[in-house]
Amino acid sequence: MPKNILDVGNCDPDHGSICRLLQNNFDVNVVRTHGMDDAIAALGERTFDLILVNRLMDRDGASGLAIIERIKGDSEFGSTPVMMITNFAEHQEYAAAAGAEAGFGKAELGDAATLERLRPFLGT
Repeated sequence: MPKNILDVGNCDPDHGSICRLLQNNFDVNVVRTHGMDDAIAALGERTFDLILVNRLMDRDGASGLAIIERIKGDSEFGSTPVMMITNFAEHQEYAAAAGAEAGFGKAELGDAATLERLRPFLGT
């Protein structure tokens, strides 16, 4: 059974790269949203196995950290694993402090370490 992934706030080229990485290596369905409101709406409609949140939202530049904090603070879906997508180590640390798993940057999409980070949530 495919795993459900929610991709939040990535522009078209980055969303495409992330989807290729995920779909070429795991059995997944990827749902795309662009910000807080549509991400929370998607979480209310189905169960996700992993949520990937961009550091800055593609459409309005809103904070991905604020979305992670909102998700992790929700009693209904706060237990869902979340990763921040950013190349900046300090932002990964902020996300971890908010309850996120160790994420990865777009510069690391081709790295074996990125696949190893995803494997516990998505399988082989």
